[in-house]
Formats: sequence, structure tokens, C-alpha cells
Amino acid sequence: MGDTALMQHARGVLGLVNGLGTPPRAIIEKSVKSSWQRCVNDYRLDPARSQSTCVVDSNNLKELQGQHDELVDIARAEMDTLYDQISGSGYALLLTDTSGIILTEKIDPTLTTMFRSAGLIVGANWSEQTEGTNGIGTCIAEGRSITIHRADHFRARHIGLSCSGSPIRDPSGAMVAVLDASVVGSHDTRSSQMHTMALVNTSARLIEKCLFLRRCQPYRILRFHSRPEFVNLLHDAALALADDGTIVAADDMAVALLAVQGRGALVGSQVGDLFDVGEAELAQLGSTRQALFPVRDLRLGRRFFISLVPAQRAAQLIEVHYGRRSTEAIHITPLARPPVMTLADLAGDDPDMLRNIRAASRVVESQVPILIQGPTGSGKEVFAKAMHLSSARAARPFVAVNCGAIPETLIESELFGYRPGAFTGARKEGSRGYILQSSGGTLFLDEIGDMPLNLQTRLLRVLEEQEVLPLGSDTPIKVELRVISASHRRLREMIRAGEFREDLYYRLNGMTLELPALQDRGDKERVIRQLIAAEAGHAVSIEAPAFSRLMSYPWPGNIRELRNVVRTALAICEGGVVRMGDLPSELRLFNAAGHPDAASTTPERAWAPTLPVLPVLPAASASENPLLAAERIAILQAVENCRWNMTLTARQLGMSRNTLYRKLKRHDIAVGESRRDEVSRS
Repeated sequence: MGDTALMQHARGVLGLVNGLGTPPRAIIEKSVKSSWQRCVNDYRLDPARSQSTCVVDSNNLKELQGQHDELVDIARAEMDTLYDQISGSGYALLLTDTSGIILTEKIDPTLTTMFRSAGLIVGANWSEQTEGTNGIGTCIAEGRSITIHRADHFRARHIGLSCSGSPIRDPSGAMVAVLDASVVGSHDTRSSQMHTMALVNTSARLIEKCLFLRRCQPYRILRFHSRPEFVNLLHDAALALADDGTIVAADDMAVALLAVQGRGALVGSQVGDLFDVGEAELAQLGSTRQALFPVRDLRLGRRFFISLVPAQRAAQLIEVHYGRRSTEAIHITPLARPPVMTLADLAGDDPDMLRNIRAASRVVESQVPILIQGPTGSGKEVFAKAMHLSSARAARPFVAVNCGAIPETLIESELFGYRPGAFTGARKEGSRGYILQSSGGTLFLDEIGDMPLNLQTRLLRVLEEQEVLPLGSDTPIKVELRVISASHRRLREMIRAGEFREDLYYRLNGMTLELPALQDRGDKERVIRQLIAAEAGHAVSIEAPAFSRLMSYPWPGNIRELRNVVRTALAICEGGVVRMGDLPSELRLFNAAGHPDAASTTPERAWAPTLPVLPVLPAASASENPLLAAERIAILQAVENCRWNMTLTARQLGMSRNTLYRKLKRHDIAVGESRRDEVSRS
């Protein structure tokens, strides 16, 4: 392509963004225009500049591929199928992470040189920030499927490309990858790309479904469709259920078939709230996996057919994070820590938390008083602040009062306020008090159980009359109160002991939310990982023994204690790697049985070898970890049942052959020639 055409394209892009000159063509899609504006205004890119493609080094590439090995294994199989459909058309199939780094590819070997010259190579960075508008980077930026055809590209050097990218999401709905089909030098029309985009979209959805089924193996999976012949195929809908029937994950097809506003409308609800099916029917379905059961959608009355896949406990032992060697470490990518947490930020995979968030979302705009119960450090104030920010009161004050931290002699004046000169030592200008400060917003009364009985009477009157009488004043002031209270103490027991007013309890307890202890949360590992990522200002790693100790420690101080431990460890660790010696003594001296760990009583760092930092998840050796021992037994049993046929074994265990071979090697299970040699020696 001539230099003149490239320069004309660059001038046209800048002319459109800056409002000067002639746009490159008459009709430019809104998404393309928005991307060009980001490239110029946010990323400071020059469309005329011709620079080499940014490619990560081999070590970082291997690390990234290792972090996404499960996804890559699933995607490669589908990419092979898609490639068969488009072979001969000149397309390259690319899988990238959400940073735009190409993790794997499927291309025509005869076109390798052409794709390399265009920068479409494994390890290349195709984010918008680096390469401008393109099918991969703009798909990530927009969060949706998109085709960037020829002159849609920002950089002039890319206008010979046509790219169609589709996002791939995990069971929580978060984007984890992009599947892209790109062609170099095609002169097809924009409309002709619709067929390619449809194929890429279909493949991305199939990868999503396989990822959903793999990652939700520890849960029961309810699969459904309006047509019975589609149930248990990759195009059906799926819901992951906790033991009590709480929905912990939903795929996009479930959202579409049930006609709701997103996965959040399903997660946290009970399956019995959606379909006319009870636990007895689900139990029967779980015991007869191939059976279908007709149900009705309770909201719209439509008929569906469902099946239930039982929780894969054996597969869970094989696939989850405990199957890694103790000499390995996990890598944590830092996350931008939001200044405040919303209810969406608090959503995890724990059924109790999902129910809490769903219930809170339903009453967040009402005047219903909320009582939050939970152990110290479990995040009661964070939850209350998230409720405030999720409501129409978000712009008004959120006033938090710790009733147990204010001296009893001051709590009355701090809560209700006072007039100038109301008592000796009072400020000459007086004080509005916390209740008046919170009017129109939210008043959060933490540790309400520690409020003196005489003040409980005054508080009850304020809540009932919606007016406050400052100390030293004869004129009450009207207030508009939304009250959220919290306590780690059991208020009903305090009522029986005469320590808390029963009438105040019923005035505060419009709805009770029970926050679980960190030790009891089903998503404890996710909470720990996210907290490390939020506290880290840079990429960090944590060695497996240290992470294992974070997982096994009972955390009497809950999330508050965890945050303090993580902050300290990150501050004192060396080389960006958290080791056992960086943890406080109470963690180092603790073992799973709750007794001092003799191995941990050695001086800090004195025992620790220099360990390789690999992109994998933590565990202990089989001799130390009963889960690993169970994993080894499960693998051996599966291999024996399949008569050492690795393809059948991998299929039975629901994993790729590569993953199976890695696990066999990890457990020193000999295969092939090594096995025959071992058998002959024995």
C-alpha cells in the first residue's frame, strides 16, 4: 500500500478527532470514532507513526500462558474446529488475555511470514493503548464483540487488516480473554465480515460454556432449555447451585432464556424462586444424570426441560488449586483498589454473601432498617457503606458511629448534639451531633449492643418521632433517618439478660443480614487473592507454603486481620515474593490442627531456599496434604479403569491430555516406557 494512502488515512483520523480537515470516509461507526478519540486523547498515539509490534519476552509469555493454561487448553480445541470451517480463507485465529497479549494462535502455515510482518504473533501486545483501534484491543475496551475492518484501524500501517474479536467471560461474567479472527490484505466488503463475526461469536460462546462447566465442577450444575433435545449440549443454559439451592453462577444463555437483566439478577437467588422444582426433584435428577424433568418458569410461565449434573467431588480434587507442588508459587496481578466498595464489589461465590447482597439490593431504596450481624472484622461497616453507595442517597452523608468506642460520658452529646454552653467544656459554637449530620443520608450505628440502656431509650424516641432534641435545647429538630446498625453480639441474648431494649431491637431489625466469618466463607481463596491484588502496588508472588498457611489459618480477626497481615507481608517481603518468614509469628506457628508448627519455629528466612517462581497455584506435597493423596488415588483409579488409555482417562476426568500428563508427572506416576521399565524391575 502506498505511502500516500497511509498519510491520507492518518490525516483523516486526526481531522475527525480534532474536528479539522476531512474525515477518511462519510460514515464512521460510533464505536470506531470513540476508539480513535481514546487513541489520540487518552493514549497519545500517532496514527502515522510506524513502529514495531511490542512483544513480551519468552519468560513473561510462559508465565502468562501458565496463568491461563486451563483456558488455553479449552480454547485450542475449539480453535481447531473453527479453523476447519474457515481454512483456505486466509484468516489467523488468535486467543489473547485481557491485556491484549496473544497467548496462542492457529494460522495457515503458508501465510506465516505475512502474519509475522503484520505483527500477528504469539506474545504480541494488541491492546488499544499499544496498537490503537483493532479487533482485539477495541473488543477489550468496549467489552463486546466487534469487527474492525481495514480503514477502521487507527494506525495507518494496519489498514490492510480486517479483524473480528469476541470476548470470553468466566462464570462470574468477567472478561478473561478475546477470540479473534484476522486476515491480512483482504479486499472483502464490511458486510462480508458478518459471517466471520458470527462464527467467532459462536466459538467464543462454546469456549465460555466449557470454561463454565469446568470451573463450576464443585457445584451442582442445572442445565435447561425450552427444547429437550438441546439440554446437555453446549448451546443450553446452565446454573451452578450450592448445596442449599443458591445460584452461585449463571451463563449468558441462562440470562437470555430467563429474560433477566444480567447474571446479577440470578446469582444469589434460590433455584426454587425461578422454577417450580423442589429439592426432592433435584435429588432425583442428580441420581439419574441423563433424565430430563419438565418445569415452569415461575415469572413468565414458560416451559423448560432441566437436567442436573452432581457436584464433581473427585474432579474437584483433581482440578482445583491444591494439586500443585509446594516448591511453586502463585503470581498476583495488582488491581486498582477502588476508594469505596459497592455491593457489586462485595459479590463473591459464597452462598451466604450472595444471599445477603441480593436481599440488600432489594431494600436499598426503602426505609427498612437493617441490622447486620457478624463477627468482629467481617466487614459490617464496609457492607453498610456499600448499601449506602448503591442507593439514591449515595451523594448524601454516610455517618458511621462506633457505639463501643465513644466514652459513655460523651456518647449522648456526640449522638444528639448540643447547644452552645449546654455543659462545662462544651464548644462555644455547639455541635450538630451524628444523628443530625446523617439526616438525608445513612446513619450507621456500629456495635449497637454497647450503647448504654438509658441512651437506647432516647434513640428509640428519635427513630419513632424522626426528630432529635440536642442537649440544652427545648426545640426538637426534624430529621430524615435511614438507619443501619451492626453488632458482633447476639442482641436477643442481651434482651434476655436485660442488657438491650426489646422495643429498640424490633425498631432496628427490619431485616437482619448475617455476615459469615472469613473461615466459613466458601470463596475464602478468592477473598485472599483479591485482597492481595488490591493491596499490592505492583506484581507480586506468594510462595505456596505461605499461601497455604493463609488458607488454613482460622482468622479470628477475619478480613480486618487478613488485611493487616497482607499489608505487613507486602511491605517487608524481598524481591516481590511473599514467603513464610514474612508472615507474623501467630501464622508461622500455626498448623492445620491448631498446634504450633515445629518447622515454623526456625529463624525467619534461615530455612527458606531460593524457590523458583512459576505461574501456578499453591499446594503441599502428597505426604503433607490429604487432598493431594486423594488426588493421586483418584487419578490412579481412573487410569486403571481406562486400562492406561490416556485419551479415555483425560476424557473421564474432564481435562486435556496435557493437563493429565502434568498431573501424572507431579505424582510420580510412571507412564509409557517408564512404566514398562518400572513393571519389569518389580
